[in-house]
Amino acid sequence: MAAKRKMEWAASGAHLRGVPRRAVFAAVGAFAKAVASLLNTTTVHNADTLLRLVRHRPPGVPLLTVSNHMSTLDDPVMWGFKGFPSTDASLARWVLAAEDICFKNAVLSYIFRLGKCIPITRGGGIYQEHMNEALERLSDGEWLHTFPEGKVSQEDGPIRRLKWGTASLIVRAPVTPIVLPIVHHGLQEVMPENYFRGRRPPLPLCNKRINIVVGEPIEFNLPKMREMAITTSRDFSLPTLGWPSASPCGLDEAAQRSLYNAISDRIQAVMESLRIFGKKNLTS
Repeated sequence: MAAKRKMEWAASGAHLRGVPRRAVFAAVGAFAKAVASLLNTTTVHNADTLLRLVRHRPPGVPLLTVSNHMSTLDDPVMWGFKGFPSTDASLARWVLAAEDICFKNAVLSYIFRLGKCIPITRGGGIYQEHMNEALERLSDGEWLHTFPEGKVSQEDGPIRRLKWGTASLIVRAPVTPIVLPIVHHGLQEVMPENYFRGRRPPLPLCNKRINIVVGEPIEFNLPKMREMAITTSRDFSLPTLGWPSASPCGLDEAAQRSLYNAISDRIQAVMESLRIFGKKNLTS
């Protein structure tokens, strides 16, 4: 029997005719605008590509954005730059959010659910029930954002090895999503993890510089990559985890691991190139 989804009714757009959801996005979007555009300076490279895909992508085609994770404020502040419709609940992203941080109690769970957040149990695996919910949002042609590094890191270093959950969504989605990479820098200074005695500041810090680099959509030749995964999966000698065969292609666990690894490596390489570009061209 599938695990029960946490407060899924609050995530529905029909909940109380959508009034609570719109109120949350109005408030959180205004907060993001204030932090990104008023209290700090935000520079965005290639913002038009993100705006176009959020507003005008083909009907029924989902958008999957991926980014590095430098602070607990990355989402929503990275959507607070000038010109972005951060207060529009109908255009807003769905996002995978850590259950142990964002869903600690009923009040937080309700608010984050209204904010189109999907709870993910870290360490729960790529086939946990709420990943199915993420797949359903992609099936609906929605925009989903993920942080494939899996946790916050404030070190100014290369993109870390990515978890396989995002790759599994790309493979298992009924309609292959447009995959758009984004890399940002500066939010670790707006909300540092070790500001005072190992704690974050009570409020976002001001007069910082935030740089966001939006890439171009990453293209994947999934049929060819599946064939390659079947061929190379013999090299995987890890203990099996009991994964189901991946639909619709019916890949066994070893082939899935090979395929997810290849997709993750590709995304990581593109994100790293964006990080290097941003460091050379946008930071002083």
